[in-house]
Amino acid sequence: MAPKGKSGFFGVRQKPSGNWGVEFSDAGRRWWIGTYPSAHEAARAYDMAVWRAERPRSHLNFPEIETRAEAEMLVPQGINMKEITTKKKTKKPSVVVSAGETEEVAMARFAREHPEYIQAELEYYWKCEAEQKKKGPKKEDEAGPSTVIPIDSSSEEDWADFSNEEEEEEEGCDDPTKEEFSAQFRSSDDEE
Repeated sequence: MAPKGKSGFFGVRQKPSGNWGVEFSDAGRRWWIGTYPSAHEAARAYDMAVWRAERPRSHLNFPEIETRAEAEMLVPQGINMKEITTKKKTKKPSVVVSAGETEEVAMARFAREHPEYIQAELEYYWKCEAEQKKKGPKKEDEAGPSTVIPIDSSSEEDWADFSNEEEEEEEGCDDPTKEEFSAQFRSSDDEE
């Protein structure tokens, strides 16, 4: 049995909104009864849950109430018990790298000891990959229209100088290693 809280009643606590919430525990399970405008009404709802669970009269906020029917009449809107479930989070074990062990060996050991995590990770990535295929390519992967940026040239001569430089580079190569590579490449083409 929960001790009486600040409200002065079992199972009743004030919510930040100013209303009063009712929670009830029975056989290791927790139930949410509801929210009421006053602590007194919330305590009556708690008592109704005690009557339904057939708990001892010592658990009642109002032990002077003689019957379950009388308790239910004092809570005209009734109660709607919803079980409060808590999801227990399982903590993924850590990968511990022992002295003298490489990260690769530690990861392989982890994979052998915990195949369920490896499988779950693979399934997650497969799911993400499938969703990405449904959505199509990302915005940055899509080729957009080309943008032409006009260049203001002061004269035709600037362009002429530029085109002559390119032609000179293509004709010959000053780097002897490039010449050797080029010769080898040409000779391998001739053999085929």
